[in-house]
Amino acid sequence: MKKLVMFGALALSMLSLTAVAEDAKPIRLGIEAAYPPFSMKTADGKLTGFDVDIGDALCKQMDVKCVWVEQEFDGLIPALKVKKIDAILSSMTITDDRKKNVDFTIKYYHTPARFVMKEGSGVKDPLTELKGKKVGVLRASTHDRYATDIAKDAGFEVVRYGSQQEANLDMKSGRLDAMLADSVNLSDGFLKTDAGKGFEFVGPTYEDAKYFGGGAGIAVRKGDTELAEKFNKAITEIRANGEYKKVQDKYFDFDVYGH
Repeated sequence: MKKLVMFGALALSMLSLTAVAEDAKPIRLGIEAAYPPFSMKTADGKLTGFDVDIGDALCKQMDVKCVWVEQEFDGLIPALKVKKIDAILSSMTITDDRKKNVDFTIKYYHTPARFVMKEGSGVKDPLTELKGKKVGVLRASTHDRYATDIAKDAGFEVVRYGSQQEANLDMKSGRLDAMLADSVNLSDGFLKTDAGKGFEFVGPTYEDAKYFGGGAGIAVRKGDTELAEKFNKAITEIRANGEYKKVQDKYFDFDVYGH
């Protein structure tokens, strides 16, 4: 009888240890570290950027340990599905198409699209004033899809590039009349650089959910509502306690959370 009691106690102890071990497992956050100012590396190889700092703040708020796992962007969802990572925090736009494969948290930021042209162009409405012009976009991006759909009515030619940097170079050299891309990426990656001198934003911002989704969210595996809700709660809390603004103000001079 005593042996049965001892074995029972041992079994319960092992189950408790297993539960503790599961709770102690760090959350593995997938990220592509090549999208400044949201994610990049310092000279000594350390991850930095808005996404990284927000992720660290969320994990601190949840009182859990998190580890960053670098991955090419197009490999993030496959890595999540095979459980190499637990969540994706890498400026991933919430779209209906992606929702077929992953679940999302609420947004943690939302930046609109904008056009860039030479200073003094006088253009107020690019959708009606760019007839006959060449507009550069990143191939297969949401901006490519939007520009392609509106080009026929707007009367401009869509020129697609394999990278935003290629488009920036053609803009600077005069082979493009305008570019359409994420406003923050254009600001930090072009307008604030030497290559962007003499250029400016034109027209309004574009936030049509059909094309640009519901902002950037954290992706989790389908059905992992527990983790998604933990992130949702933490996002709401750091927005309320000022930690979100503290991180935001390191990188932006505007409200990156959006409407």
